Amino acid sequence: MKQWPPKYDQSYLPSPRSKYWNKDLETMDPEEREKKIILPKLKAQLKYAYEKSGLYRRKWDEAGIRPRDIRSLEDFEQIPFLTKEEIRQDQKEHPPFGSNLCVPLKDLARVQGTSGTTGKPTAFGISKGDMERIAEFHARAMWGFGLRQEDIVFIGSFFSLYWGSWGALIGVERLGAVAFPFGAGVPGQTERALEWMKEVKPTAFYGTPSYSLYIAEKAKEKGLDPAKDFNFRILFFSGEPGAGVPSTKKRIEETYGGICIDSGSTAEMAPWMSNCECGWRKGMHLWQDVVYAELVDPVTKRRVPYGKEGVTVYTHLERTSQPMIRFWAGDLSLWVNDPCPCGRTYPRLPKGIYGRADDMFVVRGENVYPSAIEDVIRGIEGFGDEYRIIITREKAMDEMIVQAEYRRGVAPEVIPTLKSKLESELKSRGLRSVVQMVEPDQLERTEFKARRVIDQRTLYDEIIKGD
Repeated sequence: MKQWPPKYDQSYLPSPRSKYWNKDLETMDPEEREKKIILPKLKAQLKYAYEKSGLYRRKWDEAGIRPRDIRSLEDFEQIPFLTKEEIRQDQKEHPPFGSNLCVPLKDLARVQGTSGTTGKPTAFGISKGDMERIAEFHARAMWGFGLRQEDIVFIGSFFSLYWGSWGALIGVERLGAVAFPFGAGVPGQTERALEWMKEVKPTAFYGTPSYSLYIAEKAKEKGLDPAKDFNFRILFFSGEPGAGVPSTKKRIEETYGGICIDSGSTAEMAPWMSNCECGWRKGMHLWQDVVYAELVDPVTKRRVPYGKEGVTVYTHLERTSQPMIRFWAGDLSLWVNDPCPCGRTYPRLPKGIYGRADDMFVVRGENVYPSAIEDVIRGIEGFGDEYRIIITREKAMDEMIVQAEYRRGVAPEVIPTLKSKLESELKSRGLRSVVQMVEPDQLERTEFKARRVIDQRTLYDEIIKGD
């Protein structure tokens, strides 16, 4: 590493025939990468954060740790985790950005934020240099799954505080492809999207998996075939675990005739595409030289070996404005370090992120992830793309109700068979549930992150307490 933070040549582009943005770095021996790239960046990031961030200085002083104590990646495990709640509390005490803003306001280029779906929204002040580095890496990840300068990228998600749309946009622009920032969320937007897609013929799509399937549903209602009337060869996603769910990935690819790419970590960790599949789609690569990822045991808080399951912890290696260091994202996954056919030597999440920590719920002592139910429903021919999970409590006993739409055109006599098959498949996975069949188009659609779990147990508990 010649300097920190790194400066990237904004005019650089690989040969269109190259499958790598930076072959030497992406195919480097993992141990060599850790020694020559990751550890030097990490040491520089820690030193910078201690000097510039009141949050980390207080936190690490209290833990009795100094950046000079970290001489290896094993030593790095001594650094305490950072949680969402700590960030929120720090921003409450030091509004609006908290004491972790490491640059003066004049150096900021952008204010972004979380959606606030799991609590008070978090504000992010992003420096000009960080914006360039985020764009650089997003372009690199997009190149890895096949995006090129001749592509037209339809960006079908909200342009708001939500990071996803903006990250996709600046990455596309840095790569030199054609950005089509269509957006989402405006009344009538989906109908207009169909017209524009048919007219412009964009070759790549970005949004949430739910929205892509919703668009396809509306297209079919108008007599359009998404695979023939549109022109998508690549569809890449974040915001939901759906693109990593096998049956959903298969449904998207069959619907559009393009490849489905899973990407994304969490808003705090932009560049969020530091978890991103390559064109081979063998699971998300962890591009460790930009955002250093760990999987840790949720109980012992120790890093788990490859081949094991753990929860995600992330560390920025190039961030000057609001660095996240050992940020506890807490999403469940399994990691491996076996070779990928693409030749890249990063660890991978072969099943993607299959359990969002915020989405997991417990029914009768069993941990249940909505993605497991989604995989079952979308793997059965005859069901549509929408479902709901309702958890109730009757006389202190939890009950899980799965409402699933059957597809338009399904014969009435087939519906009981579909219901029975879904019940059986869920039971085989240990998911005790009551299945309710729902007519097509009855469940609410969304152009953003789908919220399909309705937990009514709190209401029950409040009623009992009131008695």
